[in-house]
Amino acid sequence: MLAALGFATIAVLLLVTMTKRASVLVALILLPVLAALVGGFASDLGELTLGGLSKVAPTGIMIAFAVLYFSLMVDAGLFDPLIRALLRAAQGDPLRITVATAVLTLCVALDGDGASTFLITVSALLPVYKRLGMSPLVLSGVVCLGAGVMNMVPWGGPTVRAMAALKLESSDVFNPVLPAMGFGVAWVLVASYLLGRRERNRLGALPPPGPATDVRQGEDERDAREPVASTAAAAEPSRRATPTTADGQEPQALRSPGDGPGAVRVPPLPRTWLNTFNLLLTVTLVVCLIQEVLPLPVLFVLGFAIAVLVNHPTWEQQQALLDKHAKSVVLVTTMIFAAGVLTGILSGTKMIDEMAEAFVSVVPDSFGSHLPVAVAVTGMPLSLVFTPDAYYFGVLPVLAETANGFGTDPAEVARAAILGQMTTGFPLSPLTASTFILVGMSGVSLGEHQRFIFRWAFATTLVMTAGALVTGAFPL
Repeated sequence: MLAALGFATIAVLLLVTMTKRASVLVALILLPVLAALVGGFASDLGELTLGGLSKVAPTGIMIAFAVLYFSLMVDAGLFDPLIRALLRAAQGDPLRITVATAVLTLCVALDGDGASTFLITVSALLPVYKRLGMSPLVLSGVVCLGAGVMNMVPWGGPTVRAMAALKLESSDVFNPVLPAMGFGVAWVLVASYLLGRRERNRLGALPPPGPATDVRQGEDERDAREPVASTAAAAEPSRRATPTTADGQEPQALRSPGDGPGAVRVPPLPRTWLNTFNLLLTVTLVVCLIQEVLPLPVLFVLGFAIAVLVNHPTWEQQQALLDKHAKSVVLVTTMIFAAGVLTGILSGTKMIDEMAEAFVSVVPDSFGSHLPVAVAVTGMPLSLVFTPDAYYFGVLPVLAETANGFGTDPAEVARAAILGQMTTGFPLSPLTASTFILVGMSGVSLGEHQRFIFRWAFATTLVMTAGALVTGAFPL
């Protein structure tokens, strides 16, 4: 009964979110609560919910301060050089921007952490997409594809779990599928090209860059206007009267409110110095994230505190920053905690365990010799049903043992699993908190994101499965 209740909860959750019958936030909270009540866990509801919230609390804290940090950096213009470089290279072409998105994601995702990948890539590229009028679904989708493939790295969550569950080494699990991963990377680039071409067709043909349409002109309007204004002022001094005081003397500076006698004049920090500081701080933060010098929430808390103190030294400026970005923080963090309610109830009631056993029980014995292919093909869709821990520590050992009985090496089952289960599938799953970072920061709904990119992500798994068969990672 618990297995059926768990499958029904996931199915209804996907149905109501993808059809927009209810918001993801409401569905993530009320559906598992209802399932717990139906399953007879009313007396344990508080403990189960609190347990799930406690597990995602560090992630929620990290996301709150990470969103504030990168929002501050976007406002400060840290990513403007990257945006200008991308726009110059793309020449206003959405296709080139989309391919560049894939390349950047593949590079950033080398750390194997989906949350930091989404935070960095979306923060850097969303302004570019907005400026060109491109759909944010293309951004979230392409980032999803790139991050999914790169999540196969040996230090990524799925591969680590597979090795731990079956007591295998990286040379047993990851090395044999490295060529297949190369197939996946190539497919991501092809898919980004196809998505970019479709987006270019949607937006229509853009005029060629010229004196009036050069994208660089739009990027640096302020810088372009200032020299022109100063040149005009020098050429036609008669058009601008120099302000004077009542006694005919020229003032030292034009006054603004609060500039009366005795007011403290604090010159603004040179922009170049501030940009350099922000760049060094961000690079340091990213290196510390990769090296895991401190827990991720602590790093972002400290990073934001330092950044806001330097960039917005006054209390009024800091309050204005918080007011400006409060909506983004609330939207993302509430999704994280709502997901904690879902995973806490499904795990605490043992629904996930029962679902794993039920899934394994329907695998026919005659299918044992073909189990690696079946695991590879089904892994990506099952990311929407099983948490990574439930699959790799609950389902995978049973599947590996079943395959072993038919003379199939358990390592082959592990290799097949990482081709889709919480790799290509994790950026679409409502069971992983990082998915809500991606959709929240991109400004799209989970249902829209899933409908848009599911078939492309599933195709990634199919391509890598074909590559694994060709290169002998596991037999047909």
